[in-house]
This record gives sequence, C-alpha cells and structure tokens, in this order.
Amino acid sequence: MVKMKSSRTKSTVKPATVIGGSPSQPKTSAEIISEARSSLRILKTQRPFTPKDDQRKLFGSTSSRAPENRPPSAFSLHARSFEGSDSRPISGARLTPIDHKPKIPTSPSKDEGPPVPKPPLDPIEIKRVSNARARLFKVASQGNLLPDKVIHPEETMKRLNSDSSLNIKGFSHDADESALSQFNTNILANENTECGREEMILPTRMREHVGSLSTQTSLGSEQTKQDSKLSTCPGNTEIIKQQQNRTGNDVEHLCKTCSSLHRTLQEGNLLGKMCKRRSVLLKTLYKLVDVGSDQLSIQLTKLILALKVSGKNLLNICKLMFKVSRSENNDVLFQNDNILDCLVEVFSLADPLGNIDAFLYCMGTIKFLSGNMILLKDLLNKGLVETLVQLMKEINDANRTSDTYLCSSGHLLVQVTATLRNLADLPQSWSRFLSTGALLELCVVLEQHINDKDICTNVARIFSKLSAYNDCCLALSECTNCYQLFLAILNRHQRKQDLVVRVVFILGNMTAKNNKAREELYKQKHSVETLLTLFQTYHELDVKGKITPVKTQNKSEVDETKNQRFSEVEDILIKLIRVIANLSINTEVGSALSGNQTCVDLLIKVLEYKTVDKCEELIVNAAASINNLSYYQVKNSAVRTRQLHITELLMKLLLCNNMDAILEAARVFGNLSRSKEVRDFIVQKNVDKFMITLLDAKHQDVCFAACGVLINLTVDKSKRPILKQDGGIKKLIDCLRDFGPTDWQLASLVCKTLWNYSEKITNAVSCFGEEETTELLELLPVYLDEEIVLDFDSNGFDEDLIEHHKVCWESEFVPVGRQLLHRIQCHHSHLEPLPLSPLQD
Repeated sequence: MVKMKSSRTKSTVKPATVIGGSPSQPKTSAEIISEARSSLRILKTQRPFTPKDDQRKLFGSTSSRAPENRPPSAFSLHARSFEGSDSRPISGARLTPIDHKPKIPTSPSKDEGPPVPKPPLDPIEIKRVSNARARLFKVASQGNLLPDKVIHPEETMKRLNSDSSLNIKGFSHDADESALSQFNTNILANENTECGREEMILPTRMREHVGSLSTQTSLGSEQTKQDSKLSTCPGNTEIIKQQQNRTGNDVEHLCKTCSSLHRTLQEGNLLGKMCKRRSVLLKTLYKLVDVGSDQLSIQLTKLILALKVSGKNLLNICKLMFKVSRSENNDVLFQNDNILDCLVEVFSLADPLGNIDAFLYCMGTIKFLSGNMILLKDLLNKGLVETLVQLMKEINDANRTSDTYLCSSGHLLVQVTATLRNLADLPQSWSRFLSTGALLELCVVLEQHINDKDICTNVARIFSKLSAYNDCCLALSECTNCYQLFLAILNRHQRKQDLVVRVVFILGNMTAKNNKAREELYKQKHSVETLLTLFQTYHELDVKGKITPVKTQNKSEVDETKNQRFSEVEDILIKLIRVIANLSINTEVGSALSGNQTCVDLLIKVLEYKTVDKCEELIVNAAASINNLSYYQVKNSAVRTRQLHITELLMKLLLCNNMDAILEAARVFGNLSRSKEVRDFIVQKNVDKFMITLLDAKHQDVCFAACGVLINLTVDKSKRPILKQDGGIKKLIDCLRDFGPTDWQLASLVCKTLWNYSEKITNAVSCFGEEETTELLELLPVYLDEEIVLDFDSNGFDEDLIEHHKVCWESEFVPVGRQLLHRIQCHHSHLEPLPLSPLQD
C-alpha cells in the first residue's frame, strides 16, 4: 500500500491591494481559488505611509539638502525685480579711461593758520538731512526728480477720500484724464513713416486698456504714502476700512481689465513677441506686481507668459506664481482662466537647462497644485505626465554628456519627481506612465542621482504606488537595471528609513508577481548579502530600541516620535521578510536560502523576541518565510537543523488568540512533520490534539492546514489511533461533508488521511465507527457522480470556476475517493465492491 504524506506547496506573497482601481486584466475566479490553495500563506502588507508637509516648500521638512545649498522657498519680489527688456545685448565698445589725475590734499599754509574747529552737528539735523538726501536719490533713480504737478496736502486728503484714489493694492475707476492722455501720447509716439503701421499694431481697444493700466499704476505711489500716514494716525479707522473696501473693488476691476487686454491682444494676433510696443506694455504690467493681490498676480502671469518673456523676467514671473501657490487657499484661483495651460506650456517653449531656475519655480508651483485632487486631474488631462517625461528625457540626455548641470538639474528633478508621485495616485494615469516610457526615464534619473536622497525617495514613492498595479509592476520588472539600482540604494542609504522601506516594498511587489523577477534579483551581485545585512541592521535597531534624537522639550512629542521610529523599523523588517518569502518561491533561490544559516537564524530571532500581541504582521511574515524555506528538503537545510527549536517557538503561536498566527504555525507544522523527530515532538506536546480541534474551525484554510499535519502523523502506525481517540475521524468526515462540493483539494486531503489511517483495516465499522462508515458510504458515491457534481457547480458559479473545480475533482479527488470507497465496500459485509486499479500517491 502507498502511504500518503501531505504534499505541501510553496507560498506566494500577494502585494498590497490597489485602492481606487483594478488591474487591467483581473484574475479569473479559477486563478484566485488556485492561488489561494497553492500558497501556504498569501501575505498582505500596506504601502508605506507618506506624511503630508504642513507647509508648501520647494524642499520638504525631511529634505536632505542643507538650507544654504538649495534654492529658497521664501524671497522678496517687486516690480523693480523685473528687467525693462527680456535680454540686454552685450556692448562691444569699451569705455576709455577718464583723463583725470586726483589731487593729493596738502597741508594748510602758514598764512592760512590752523583750521577753525566747527561745532558738532545736531543729531536731529543730521537725520533730517539724511532722510532728505535719501528721498532725493530715490526719486532721481526713478527718473522723476521733480513732480509733474504740485499736490497740496488738502488736495491729497481730498483725493484719498474720493473714488479717484489708488494705493499700491488698488486703483481708481476714474483715471486721471491728463495722465491717460499723456500715456497714450507717449505710447503712440513714433516716426511719421510708421504712424499707419502703428495704428494697426495697437488697436484702439488695446490702447485704452494699456493707458488705463498705466494711469492707475502711476496714481498708486501717492496713495501708498497717504495710506502709510493714515495707518499711524489715530481716529482714521473708518477711513482705512473705506479704502480697503475700495481697494478690493479696484483689484477686481483691474483683473477684468487685464483679462480684457489679453483677449484684445489675442484677437489682434499680438501675443508672443508680435506686439511692437511689447516692452512698454510689459513695463506697465511689471509695475502692477507691487499691488500685492494674488488674484491680480494670476491675471498678470497669464498675460505676461502669453507675451513670451524670457531670461530674468521669466524667472520672476515663475517666482510670482510660486508665491501665490504656497497658500492652499489660493488653489481655487488656479481653477479658472486656463492658467494651468500657461504653466504647463512653459516647459514646451523654453530650454530647460537655459532656464533651469525658472523651471524650478514653475515646477514647484505645479507640485503644490498637484496636491489638490481637482487640479491634479485637470493637470493630468492637460498632458502633464507626457510633458514631465519629456523634460526628464532632455535633462537625462544632457547629463549623459556633461555633469555641468547635474546639481542644478537635481533641484529641478526633486520637483518633477514629487509631482509625478502625486500623479501616480490617479489610476487613470498608470497607462500614461507606461505609454510614455516614464519607468525607464525614472530609472535613468535614479542612476544619475543615486547619491541624492531626495530624488531617490521621490522615485521610490512613485514606484511604490505603481508597482501595486500589475502592468506597471511587470514593466518595472523588465527594466533590467532597476534591480542593481535598488540594491545600490539599500547599500548607500541604509539608515534612511523612509527610503529603505519603500525600496523593499517595491521589491516585494515585483517578486510576488513573476518568477523572472525573483531570478533577476537573486542573480545580482551580493543581492542576498545586501538583504541579509539590512535585515541584521534593522533587527539590531529594533532590539536595542535605537532612535534618532529629537530636538524638543515636550515629553509627549518625544514619546510619539519614539513610537514612530519603532514602527518604522518594524515596518522595514515586515517588508524585508516579505521579499525573502517571495524569493524563496523560486526553486533555486528557495533551496539556497533554506541552506543559508544567517537567513534562518534571523527569522528565528524574530520569533524569539517578538510577540503576536504587539507585532502580529511581523511574526506572521517570519513564520510564512520559515514555512516556504521548510518546503525544500535539501541536505544542508538550516531549517531542518533547527527544526525542533522552530517547533518549540511555534507552540507560542498555537496557544495565542490570533487565528492568522495559528494558521501559519499549522502550515509550518505541516512541512516539518515530514520528519519523524518532529512528529514525535508533536505527539509529546499534544499538538496532534490541537490539530484535531482546528478541524472544528469551519474555515477551509485552517482545516486544510490541520489535515496536512494529521496526514503526516498517520504515516506512523503507532500514531494512527490518535485520530479515533480524539474524535478525529468524525471531524474529518464533517469537513468532507461541509467543504467537499466547493473545495475538492480539501476533500482529497481528507480522503488521503482516512486512507492512511485504514491501512490495516479488517472491518469498516470497527475501523471508522458505524455512524462514520454509513456517512462515508453515503457521501462518496454522491461526490463521485459527475452529473451531480457538475449540476452543483453550475448553480451560481462562473465558467472559469466551474472549469477549475472540474479539474480539481478529476485529478485530485476522484482517484483517492474511488479507492477509499472501494476499500470501505470491501470491508463492509453488506456491500460487494468493484475491482479498481492500485492507488498512486
């Protein structure tokens, strides 16, 4: 007779569930059932959590860049920051030196006598003179040494309280007619030969808009002075409130004027650099920056960008948008007027390396806005993924030939990768990442900036999200250089926990999905050594409770940070062990790891010092890895060498209140119980009774694991009576009745256990019991009737599941079920059995 042992299989590790989306090719019901049974344990783990920065900055609070080595997030920006023209040509003329010889002061002559001492100046007088000189130089520098007309104090106050006033944050609806006339005269001044042409270039509507803007801006400086005086004078609160209300109305009107001007220029085909008086118009627009209104800044940006500025002016206008976008309250301003189109268009119209600082702040703006889900979807629809991938490609190509821009492009790529990280949150973006070749370009970015922790972390966050999507994970697995890059990151940045946890999570997803990824990772030089070194490092950190010091005086903050550090270390161990479990699914890798003493020892240490109550996922993952390694019956198996110690540790899991831990321990016992030494230990410690009890769990996987242990126990003749003494026969038949029609693999395992148990049968009733024999004789013929089985399967199951059940029924249950039925019939006095072929394991 052939004795049957539990035929245990290796486990796969399931990646984190994709939230908010589904794979492009969902698994069939048959594949799901097959995966669930063919695996000893499907491990699930959450994607590492990414905290949101409280403040919007170019580089977050966790950035590895020192403040002095990175572009600032805060800066001052005024109208004077802009240049009059986009570029200033370098003059080829050289100035000749002035023919002047300074005179050396001589000592006074004797006739002149000693110098007469002067009395010290009054400090008040000094201050008065200094302030006067300062005002003089300031006015002179602005090209307006003397005012056009004298404004008396009483006239100023009158203007302040009228609708014709304008401070730096607003303007008057009723512009000064003389100023408007003067501006229009200046802007239209030209040679007689070009008068007709100029009239075509600057239509009447455009001249009115520009003149209004200029006039309203010129009135602002006087209003600013009056506002300053009012703010320091008591009793002017009501006046200030009136001015503030008027300012708000003025800004709204000015925004409409800018928008109307934009339409006028667009209708006249004068956008870009087509407008002859473009520089004059830009100067007027630059002055409005000092108004300080975020709403107006949006309109100015849209108009100025449409005029295709470059150089310092492009940088400043990008900085202006950056300042506006730093407040989340302003996100609503970017939902109108197609301003997002203007921002995205910047990258397609300018040279990235020639305008790298401007791109940096423009990209920083888009990064902030991509944190808003409404704007993020809008940016995706505007082709932002495609734009950023092209930008990365241009930077990568340039860095291949020269490292001149490596540092500055690194600052820019931090913003690019952070934005792509946000885009990866949208399931509808995944196909774009694939179609644009984004994964390959991101690998190049990693390779060129392997020492940049910020870039590595952002790219890891992108891959962390995308690798949960089947097609993206497969595409990443086919990037052959990614394995070497990930191992290099783990070697270079071992202590950067937020980076390490994401890299091992990615590797866990990749090795869970296909065998080729397991082979590729394993064959990389020092891959196993890198993973085990990392395992050892974080195991020691976890045991010693070593955390990064926190500069705070608040004890609660210290405790919270300490717990966070502990959880981060534990999370790394969880995901690292998951990689080991996945790698061991491959026969070559699994056989090698099962003989790796360091690997097995580390897994055992986790079981030794951790408890299920506090570290459930870590303990379960460690047990699952040992389960996979214990599958391989190799001569130098480190699991086999330590098998008794492992079984002792697993006893703790059997006695806990956590069903996942109990289930995993039962699975490991199923593999280890192939050894007689372990089977003796199981009986000695009454583990067999516990396994029989688990048959009452009414859970298919639990019953399957318990049957795996019991079938191995029945290999020993001396241990077979245990089944009947503890009610095992009755419980096995209950499992057959309850789960047979939906789980033919479990039904097959139950029949194999009963087959081993009844090897020396002489009478079916005395062997199984009268009630048990009767039930088996009723169940087995029904389960062996193909028409009944197919009719049952067709009720509520899809075609894939029906086909899967049919295959399992035919290949696994029918052979052993027929043999068992034949044996019972042969040893039952009322039945005449039919001859059958010998049963094969």
